[in-house]
Amino acid sequence: MWQCLIIEDDKDNAKYLANGLREFGHVVTVSRDGVSGLDNAIKEKWDIIVLDRILPNNVDGLSILSTLRALGKKTPVLVLSALSAVDDRVDGLRAGGDDYLVKPFSFSELVARMDALIRRTKPDREAKELQVADLIVSITKQKVQRAGRAIALQPKEFRLLVYLMLNAHRIVTRTMLLETIWGYSFDPQSNVIDVQVSRLRRKIDSGPVTPLIHTVRGAGYTLSDTPDSRLTEPEEE
Repeated sequence: MWQCLIIEDDKDNAKYLANGLREFGHVVTVSRDGVSGLDNAIKEKWDIIVLDRILPNNVDGLSILSTLRALGKKTPVLVLSALSAVDDRVDGLRAGGDDYLVKPFSFSELVARMDALIRRTKPDREAKELQVADLIVSITKQKVQRAGRAIALQPKEFRLLVYLMLNAHRIVTRTMLLETIWGYSFDPQSNVIDVQVSRLRRKIDSGPVTPLIHTVRGAGYTLSDTPDSRLTEPEEE
């Protein structure tokens, strides 16, 4: 599973990229302009960034690349652009891009290039196992164990659990979960997150074990074996 940032102003292309990568089980965040894209690229840790070269708000792809590299950020960046001339590709690579793919492109080629970049720059990019207390998740085998007991999860439940474990001991909001796991903007009236977290909690925290999945009052959720005073007990179902 990759943590991917897509910086792309074209709504349809961004949706196409995000949905395709999510179908492969990856976690995706989309920024639609250079300002928010640069902010996300700097503040968060990513396995890879897919970057459109031409962006609105006076911050283009090459500016983002130059800033990231000047700050010492080594995150692999795949540049997407309709500019196909040799000089354009050279400019993109010299600015700090790790690869350059011309639009239109094949999605399978995009994924292959992303995989190659991650393997080349971060051969140990993701732990084969995640563990919090007695909860163990094998990412490569997609298996879950709690106190030695195997737990069967649906694909969406597995992605939700992995995201919570990657952010263990930190609060994740409903908006974050909707955008990265489900891939659409937050609807205040939607209860899809609460339903899915409740189902996951029933599987993970059932039996004589210490609860790990907690509701954070007024904020969202966290997976932790060291809860604090802001947490609330799960609602009765």
